[in-house]
Amino acid sequence: MLLSVPFRSRIARWALAGAAVAAMLAPVPSWAQGDLLIAPTRLVLDGRRGGEVILSNVGSEEATYKVTLELRRMTPDGELEPVDEAKANDAEKAALEMIRYAPRRVTLPPNEPQAIRISARPDASLPDGEYRVHMSFSALPKLKPAQPTAAGAPASGFAIDLVPLYGITMPIIIRKGELKVTTALANAHLAKTATGDDFAVDISRVGTESTYGDLVVYKSGAKDPVFTVRGIGVYPEIATRHLALSIPPEQAAAMRGQVKVEFRDPVENGGALIASLDTVL
Repeated sequence: MLLSVPFRSRIARWALAGAAVAAMLAPVPSWAQGDLLIAPTRLVLDGRRGGEVILSNVGSEEATYKVTLELRRMTPDGELEPVDEAKANDAEKAALEMIRYAPRRVTLPPNEPQAIRISARPDASLPDGEYRVHMSFSALPKLKPAQPTAAGAPASGFAIDLVPLYGITMPIIIRKGELKVTTALANAHLAKTATGDDFAVDISRVGTESTYGDLVVYKSGAKDPVFTVRGIGVYPEIATRHLALSIPPEQAAAMRGQVKVEFRDPVENGGALIASLDTVL
């Protein structure tokens, strides 16, 4: 999820060196964690064509990343909880079996990109529907030689040097057959919490596939939005997602009054209106 409001914004671009120079001119959602940048942040496949994810090392040192698949389920609050493969349902098992990708480990010098090629071939016997796995990109630790004892250190015992490891997880969605979804918004409101102000809204879906888009809030009669949240998804395992976002007091004040809340296709997909709600905050 990318949050974009008057006090915070992000413009992300990605590219693969050489043949993909043209792609550098097109804005594509990306996500950075530590020194790793990936783009796009989600991949939707139809079982006929494959796709790719670009990894870029934006750090100053060479780094190695491990690429794995995992299962996650969305809760009504939008959390993605890990699923043990032993407890996976039939659709989740099928999703793991149909995905093929390479390479599975990447070592990148600074400022170098690498494509992870991904394909999915749903079995013809599978029922029509949406299947999903999550691809995880994890930084691997570097082995360091033992350091000599520092001056003044105790003669016995040992010291621990903690090195933080980071990773990014993105969904890979495979759609089989003719799928439909209907989306609606409800219960938009501002709320006071123990930590400050929240903007909350319920996003519901009915149908055989997930819904995904950008949430935009306009004051009555205004051309430009006062609040935008990019990359909100509601997966098929839930009917309604209760979205709640912390906002500063000045943002809450700017949103009070008559508003129109819209859920739209991502800008890079055309920005078509999916659902809207007129309400008073």
